[in-house]
Amino acid sequence: MRLLKKKGVLLLLLWAAGLTFWQLLSLLYGPEVLPGPVYTAKGGYELLEDGSLLKYIGISSYRVLMGWTLGSLLAIPVGLIIGKVNVVRTFAEPFLNFIRFIPPIAFITLFLVWFGIGETSKIALILYATFFIVVLNTLTGVLSVEEDKIRSARSMGASEWQIVVHVIVPSTVPFMFTGVRLAMGTSYMAIIGAEMIASNEGIGYLIWNSRLFFRTDWIFVGLICLGLMGFITDRAVGLLGRKLLFRYGVVSTTSLRR
Repeated sequence: MRLLKKKGVLLLLLWAAGLTFWQLLSLLYGPEVLPGPVYTAKGGYELLEDGSLLKYIGISSYRVLMGWTLGSLLAIPVGLIIGKVNVVRTFAEPFLNFIRFIPPIAFITLFLVWFGIGETSKIALILYATFFIVVLNTLTGVLSVEEDKIRSARSMGASEWQIVVHVIVPSTVPFMFTGVRLAMGTSYMAIIGAEMIASNEGIGYLIWNSRLFFRTDWIFVGLICLGLMGFITDRAVGLLGRKLLFRYGVVSTTSLRR
């Protein structure tokens, strides 16, 4: 308990020092260029008062969760197939290593042409951003399974399907989970780019549109909301992984600190 109290006091002091430093910089450069905590809070209150901030948070969260979920659900079986079937891996691995270096934001224009300016193009962009990260992590997990485990299962009469279900998948779960968490961060980067270029709603739109009114406080509100959204979703996914997948060796960073 004493250790927790000391950590709590230390965190409060660090936050207080950070906010004080931020306020001093704001006084130095002016609130129009660098809004301080008070000025930013006032801008956030304005956006909360007219209901736009919560609306934009909800829209961006929906887009991220939809694309991220669909991308993960598609990527995990694809990664297992590529890792398990040598012929498929021979052809797929060079393509994966080529396409993964193209950032999602580079496809925004093409996705708008292919899927239109509605929700489909934005969700598809996040799906793309998620898909290759999860596939590569799943593939890495499959390839890292010890050959002795597979041989032991075969010697006991297990079929290839049973080997996949009872040996490969349980051993690969930590890699899948790591890929899913990494993909969450990439999903937020992708949606902000998409909303800046082709949207009239969302946190990315708020950040981009605020420049027209020279409202740097609104930009800071958008950045803070984006950080909080990512932090909360990452912690939620980590908590779920720790509770549901603990037997597979999945341990969140929170439990590691404990």
